[in-house]
Amino acid sequence: MKFNDIMQEKRDNMISNKMVGLVQNSSVIRAMFEEGKRLASIYGAENVYDFSLGNPSVEPPKEIKEEILNIMNTEDANLVHGYMSNSGYEDVRTAIADSINKRFGTAFLENNIIMTVGAAGGLNVILKTLLNPGDEVITFAPFFGEYRNYVSNFDGELVVVSPNTVDFQPNLSEFETKITKKTKVVIVNTPNNPTGVVYSEATIKGLADIMNRKQKEFGTSIYLISDEPYRELVYDGVKVPYLTKYYNNTIIGYSFSKSLSLPGERIGYLVIPNEVDDYADVAGAANVANRILGFVNAPSLMQRVVARCLDAEVDVASYNRNRELLYNSLSEYGYTCIKPEGAFYLFVKALEEDDKAFAAAAKNYNILIVPGSSFGCPGFCRIAYCVAFETIQRSLPGFKKLAEEYRIGDRS
Repeated sequence: MKFNDIMQEKRDNMISNKMVGLVQNSSVIRAMFEEGKRLASIYGAENVYDFSLGNPSVEPPKEIKEEILNIMNTEDANLVHGYMSNSGYEDVRTAIADSINKRFGTAFLENNIIMTVGAAGGLNVILKTLLNPGDEVITFAPFFGEYRNYVSNFDGELVVVSPNTVDFQPNLSEFETKITKKTKVVIVNTPNNPTGVVYSEATIKGLADIMNRKQKEFGTSIYLISDEPYRELVYDGVKVPYLTKYYNNTIIGYSFSKSLSLPGERIGYLVIPNEVDDYADVAGAANVANRILGFVNAPSLMQRVVARCLDAEVDVASYNRNRELLYNSLSEYGYTCIKPEGAFYLFVKALEEDDKAFAAAAKNYNILIVPGSSFGCPGFCRIAYCVAFETIQRSLPGFKKLAEEYRIGDRS
């Protein structure tokens, strides 16, 4: 055996087979982010237009800093930095339940809330709680690519409903055919990453009707997980339906990463209503899952901060300004896309069939965008407009030249 083969075999034995595959197929989005830093070192940051990562560009509300200082100066240090219930501080969970009730006419209590390490942590907690090996989890393309990894973490099978590229509302007719006796969970994300589309009330009612009928048909419980990091980022007065009001077996995963521009603080929560099947077991298991997955509890200080800032808002108008400039300009240049109703993404039809090749062509103009195939929707690309307004302005000549390049067929 050659030396290189021996070393490769040794490396293969060092980490799990599952992780070998994950490392080899590491996130395209993160890779693009790293590529942006490399190009910036060559051309200067002001000449690189990185639209790859959904990293909030507006500052947290001023209340965040004020409350951090207030808490540090007035609350007992052992409380602020100590352990608490795995589900989080009782007063924080009560404050969040009260806020939800006030906004959406629900009747949640402290015991319906579990504080989590962001929405990602929350999704892993609830999937750990619900899935047995081989259970199926359905989601709708285009979807956040990490769902595949989260489901795989617990040996579930991700089942993808193909995209409806007309308006990017879920393809409900196909969805109904894909529900089986093994279906345990359905994940929806609205406002949606990567399209910015908000699922309509008619869509939600249709989804709930199908799931209720399928539960009766198979005699099983099918849980709907609503992943909601972008709930507060909506435009033009659009309303986002609160899904627990439409389907009893709904669990909400929420994050403050975008609503308060705190992505690095990793703070969010799960809502587990009393109405879900086997509520006591599900809530109790989620509490334990929070601990055994290694989270133990959500960050202590941030729990106390967000409880005092539930009515604070980020500058959504800045995102809207970016949205209007980018959407209107790209439409003028001949690009095709749905105008986003929420989040901070524009999902643009690639100017050739191969979305990866199109993203590579954009890089020739120092424009970094993410191929739609990363979201289960080839033929499109995602542009994250959570950047400085000036970055979009400087990028527009490149977008225009890229469109002209395809229009005249000059790909040399």
